[in-house]
Amino acid sequence: MLVAGLSSDQRELLTATRRFGEEFVEPVAAELDARRDPADCFSWEIVERAHAAGIRTATLTSEYGGVGIDSLTTAMVIEELGTFDLGVSVVLAQTLKIGQTLLAAATPDQRERFIPDYAADPRGLLAIGITEPDRSSDYIIPYAEGDFRTRAVRADGGWVLNGQKHFISNGNRARLYLLFAQTAPGSGLVGGSTCFLVERSAPGFTIGRVHDKMGERLANNSELYFDDCFVPDENVLGEVGKGFDVLVRFFPASNAYAAASVLGVAQAAYSRALEWTRSRYQGGSYLLEKDSVAQVLSRMRMKIDAAQAYVHRAAWMADHRDAGWDPKMGALPKVFASEVAWEVVTNALELHGGYGYMRDTGVEKLVRDAAAFLHSDGANASLLLKAAHFIREDAPTPRTAPKDG
Repeated sequence: MLVAGLSSDQRELLTATRRFGEEFVEPVAAELDARRDPADCFSWEIVERAHAAGIRTATLTSEYGGVGIDSLTTAMVIEELGTFDLGVSVVLAQTLKIGQTLLAAATPDQRERFIPDYAADPRGLLAIGITEPDRSSDYIIPYAEGDFRTRAVRADGGWVLNGQKHFISNGNRARLYLLFAQTAPGSGLVGGSTCFLVERSAPGFTIGRVHDKMGERLANNSELYFDDCFVPDENVLGEVGKGFDVLVRFFPASNAYAAASVLGVAQAAYSRALEWTRSRYQGGSYLLEKDSVAQVLSRMRMKIDAAQAYVHRAAWMADHRDAGWDPKMGALPKVFASEVAWEVVTNALELHGGYGYMRDTGVEKLVRDAAAFLHSDGANASLLLKAAHFIREDAPTPRTAPKDG
């Protein structure tokens, strides 16, 4: 959705993104979503078209073929993609944000070894490997005592990785991964893990199953396995034992990007509901002319606009942290946007009546997609606890303890 106050460059990029979605995503999204094998729901043609449109590399600087868009513009692009399909938005959002991270966190040598190759590859996607079968929300809350099961042990000139990740977006499609592994056993996720740059071609690195998801199907999520996978010292991103510093310092807009993706789903559901109520004649009038229906649509629009303002604020603040960055912005925008999206899609479903349950209206797909982000990119319950951690830290200490009785 194009918003007011855009620069000419922003408007041009968003217009190009909308054109890309209309031409290459919208005509095929439903058919891809309906395929039985989850791996087949992914489309390399869409990725290649995104490359040709300049979207895939938009966060990179001009020396690498990008245009160096800021976090606010990135969030707008991601939301625009989400109006056409959540999965496509996620596929490209992962690459856009990890590309930003490489520019900011990688050493000059790492940037020159990794960025030009994926930037020039029309199929160049990126992924980040954190979540494990029994280590998911622990790093968000944070629960500091548990270790990653994926371990990295010192070897001559580098590290040897063993372990498993799962639910990894672009896991079976990426060519480069930011992989978190425990390097100091017993020190907890936050205090004893390291971030490694792992290439898809690394010996000992294999892909497991592609997860069969209810929604967001155009994005593949998969398992990653590491069996004596050697990673050289020069592929450590950041400092050894301080992997989570990479997330804290260089991923401030990640939550806003996730929020933007699901906000796109809400925008699509609202558009479908508005179109339907304008054209559906029932009980002597069009649905939109009925006050009860118009009130529902008004509330949908209000919630979407509020969520969008929150997301845009969080994305802008991520690039201007000296202006008063609030760490709760790294948790709450996605919670709010996903809850708004869920309310909007279920309202859209109700406004369509029985037709909403039919696949050809497209609403049931939006319901399935919106459900994904109640849990994806951090379960909402976990993100609320993360925000509560900062609230407790900021709360003033009581002057006196309460008296018993």
